[in-house]
Amino acid sequence: MNTVGLIVEYNPFHNGHQWHIERARQATGCKYVIGVMSGNFVQRGEPAVFDKWKRAEMAVKSGVDLIIELPTVFAVRSAQFFAEGAVRLLSSLGLVTHLCFGAESPDIQTLNIMADASSNEQNIAKMQLLMKDGISYAAALGSVIEKQCSIQLESIASPNNILAVEYLKAIRKFAPQLIPMPILRKHSRYHDTEINAPLASATAVRREIITKRTITTKAEQAMPQDTAKIVGQCLNEGRGPVTFSAFEKPILAQLRLLTLKQIEDLPEVSEGLHNKISDAVLKATSIEQLLTIIKSRRYPYTRLQRILIHALVGITKTDISTFDETGPLYARVLAFNACGRQILKKMTETASIPSIIKTAAHLNSKQRSIGNLTPFERMLAIDTLATDLYVLGMPNPNLSHGGWDFRCSPQYIHHY
Repeated sequence: MNTVGLIVEYNPFHNGHQWHIERARQATGCKYVIGVMSGNFVQRGEPAVFDKWKRAEMAVKSGVDLIIELPTVFAVRSAQFFAEGAVRLLSSLGLVTHLCFGAESPDIQTLNIMADASSNEQNIAKMQLLMKDGISYAAALGSVIEKQCSIQLESIASPNNILAVEYLKAIRKFAPQLIPMPILRKHSRYHDTEINAPLASATAVRREIITKRTITTKAEQAMPQDTAKIVGQCLNEGRGPVTFSAFEKPILAQLRLLTLKQIEDLPEVSEGLHNKISDAVLKATSIEQLLTIIKSRRYPYTRLQRILIHALVGITKTDISTFDETGPLYARVLAFNACGRQILKKMTETASIPSIIKTAAHLNSKQRSIGNLTPFERMLAIDTLATDLYVLGMPNPNLSHGGWDFRCSPQYIHHY
């Protein structure tokens, strides 16, 4: 059962993603495609523009057979742990043969050289020194590799290449049986902010949707027809777009309630950052102002945004330490088609972790509120809490009731 795995966010789905799916099938010869997708909060420390069920529906209607949620404790992490969580999840299914990912440098040899260099202990020490001086991880990695490997800095520091390198390192560490298959990203750059062609970046598509609050001709041309229809429905129903600004007051309130020790116990907080956050949150009246006060070369926006989401959801360093040890403990199914149903049936024989179809069969809101949970239950509780908070950001207040995870079943998409 040759199966290619994709690690995705689909925030939102667009033509470039569909091209990636088609190219993954062609390049690997695999019949089946599984996507491991971030849930309602994404790697950059932001809410997804549309919820995980709608994004999963977009994906299955555009060629993915099965979408499984990457638990929040791995989805809202730095590139290394995002990659490790997703690779471990794909590996634990017991039937994924290939991992296909986009890169600015699709030459596997070049990417392997970069992975080797970034895994070298001397290089790691050099990078840590650079980062202590306020250099970002991407720039530190680029500086070290550029000098040793004659690879251009711009190529090294691109977000997709950094993720590609982390995927290779995660495969070596946790899933050596996976065959890595990099694919050249087509046309748009990761951070392009304007839609100038049918193949636009997710950043550009998000910006168009958030600023216009409607499915414009520009946005429509950048996504498959089925996706455009789903986006239009979400906008009409007030089910999106969900933006960071919707969580401004809750995040400020939560940070003001936390003690210094509790702030220090948030993942990615180190080297006195808790003092800076504690001071800044009393001065700031908005998230933008808070981030501006705290941001530095050492603490880029993405890292700070992840810290804010951790504070909002209540994720601690203890949680992260536990789950980095265990890896993902379940495969939460969000959407599938007929081929996806075949995969799920096969997974009952091959997977080393259980599949979750009905969340309520594994956890309920009463258990969650009492606490004293097993690691499995705690990981799942964090996912459900993330959803209960996420829906508060939906434009339609009638959709902001909690418990979505306990009521929503995976979507079976017919005829796709």
